[in-house]
Amino acid sequence: DFIRELMARGETQLGRTFIHEPVLSNEDALHVLDYERATEVIKTASHIGVGTCYCRHKMHHLGKACDAPMDVCMTFNSSAASLTKHGHARLIDSVECLDLLQQSYDHNLVQFGENVRQQVNFICNCCGCCCEAMIAARRFTILNPVHTTNFIPEINQKDCTGCSKCVNVCPVEAIALSSANDPKKPHRKQATLIEDRCLGCGLCVRVCPEKVIKLKSRPERVLTPLNGVHRAVVMAIERGKLQNLIFDNQALFSHRALAAIFGVILRLPPIKQVMASKQMKSRYLERLIEKMDV
Repeated sequence: DFIRELMARGETQLGRTFIHEPVLSNEDALHVLDYERATEVIKTASHIGVGTCYCRHKMHHLGKACDAPMDVCMTFNSSAASLTKHGHARLIDSVECLDLLQQSYDHNLVQFGENVRQQVNFICNCCGCCCEAMIAARRFTILNPVHTTNFIPEINQKDCTGCSKCVNVCPVEAIALSSANDPKKPHRKQATLIEDRCLGCGLCVRVCPEKVIKLKSRPERVLTPLNGVHRAVVMAIERGKLQNLIFDNQALFSHRALAAIFGVILRLPPIKQVMASKQMKSRYLERLIEKMDV
């Protein structure tokens, strides 16, 4: 019930996908903002820690781990400072972290990180077989449990040879082989994109030997919250739980009563529509949080 409530309601999620930077063309690179780049998160972090990948480590104990690097779980800023202080992560510099990121690129891992623009606290380097975020993305596809990038692949099916490399590398099974409907070659296959599943990571572009896959911008940009406070408030608004976020001490009768009253008010159609609007979730709320300096 908790997972369904967390993922099934609302557009805003806890994590987002980072673009696979090596595949960006010069033109595409112009449309990628700094907070969308894992390299920029690394270069601007006040502290950097690296630890063992929880998901891959768990699969290792089950005898199901893949051969991807294990120590590539990256934390940043306040989270890294705390984890390294208490011995739960190893403190590293940006040079070493960028090297680990390159290793992750070389192993075709997806960068999945905190869904905020400022002070990103973690980036996981995920495989499709072990990573719980990728497994959730496959299992709960229609609920969009992971935020996509602002790109989506475009496949030139006319020149696709149906080699299936893009199918095999996709961590969320967003590409499938289908009949090319070629009367001259009745057994010919071609790659077909399942857009609703696609994270827009760009791994398929990297592995395509014929270079028939390229990235294009999504019709509408994906909104990324300013910081953790912004994300928490937006998620609460979308899920109808803002009253619980404000009056969070359920042990107090006054908090329970006020939360109930506030919840009734928020369920009134006009107010609910205003609170759920993109303007409220982005510009207005963002400016308010900036002024509060949280």
